[in-house]
Amino acid sequence: QVQLVESGGGLVQAGGSLRLSCTASGRTFSRYVMGWFRQAPGKEREFVAAISRAGVNTVYADSVKGRFNISRDNAKNTVYLQMNSLKPEDTAVYYCAAGSTFMSADVYYDYWGQGTQVTVSS
Repeated sequence: QVQLVESGGGLVQAGGSLRLSCTASGRTFSRYVMGWFRQAPGKEREFVAAISRAGVNTVYADSVKGRFNISRDNAKNTVYLQMNSLKPEDTAVYYCAAGSTFMSADVYYDYWGQGTQVTVSS
């Protein structure tokens, strides 16, 4: 069992930056692929980014490529999402997730955090 806790959300103006963190409980963090997803009001949850177990491979949604960066620190059981050049359309609840397969579909992720709100004002 893995418990995930996100932090770092908030209100930011368009063009600004935020860094989200997600800390996992337990000693098996490095066994999991980690992903970030988001859900805006009235929309389905969508994939944002994923990172492989050792942090060597990453993948991003086209909508965030070049602006967001996912990284992880296995010694700290933490995955990060650095978000730059934020746009109003990035407004959503952001969730981190842990899974066993390096894929973008949410069905491949077994554990989810409670989410953190990111609001980007225009």
